[in-house]
Amino acid sequence: MKPFLKWAGGKYKIIDKILEALPGGTRLIEPFVGSGAVFLNAAKFNTYLLADTNSDLIYLYKNIQKDGENFVDYSIDLFKAENNTAEKFYDFRAEFNDCKDVKRRAALFIYLNRHCFNGLCRYNSKGKFNVPFGSIKNPQYPYEEVINFYVKSQQADFILSDFRSTMEMAKVGDVVYCDPPYAPLTLTSNFSDYTQEPFGKNDHRALAKTSILLKSKGIPVIVSNHDTDFTRGLYASATVSNFDVQRFISSKGGNRGKAPELIASFL
Repeated sequence: MKPFLKWAGGKYKIIDKILEALPGGTRLIEPFVGSGAVFLNAAKFNTYLLADTNSDLIYLYKNIQKDGENFVDYSIDLFKAENNTAEKFYDFRAEFNDCKDVKRRAALFIYLNRHCFNGLCRYNSKGKFNVPFGSIKNPQYPYEEVINFYVKSQQADFILSDFRSTMEMAKVGDVVYCDPPYAPLTLTSNFSDYTQEPFGKNDHRALAKTSILLKSKGIPVIVSNHDTDFTRGLYASATVSNFDVQRFISSKGGNRGKAPELIASFL
């Protein structure tokens, strides 16, 4: 199943490799749920614990899980053709950034995701969504994908939580899949800021350390990341597979080449 959100670093294009790496278990835990591509396609689990530190993402998922078709009816109206202009986009972006109504904010989040530049999710230091208009010719509401998500979400719990707290909830019988913000490919690259709080090298080190700890307790952990000297060092005790992934989100079309990726299995 395809996610309904566009997402930087989303795993839908390599879902087969990830599913192949996941061992069986009763519950799948994702501390970085992102677009939900793995959750949507990992059919061998009974339940799912899905977490993220992006509150807009989690509350959107909760709204869909609760209201299904009613939420679709509520949010699809934003996708009228007359709303696909820069003026309307910036009006809706300003409304989103000041919005306190959880349901309205969730609907606006889908609109922004499908109308903004490259489907990016980025916030400034004040927590304001700041991605510009994308000039997309004819963006469509992802009706089928949202309904698929609604159906699958009935097996899931969505929580607003960082990876440390989420991974503490793991117990024997669980499988943990981690898709953290990518480590930089070069020393001059910036770490991700898809929430207003950056995810830095110490966070990547803590994630690796926690993965090793869970492995020692008999809880398997699978981690995706860029394939670099830094990540190879972090995952030295894991079984690592590597491959190239087409980069689809870049500020310059000419830079959308392939990037080295790895899957580290702590089994």
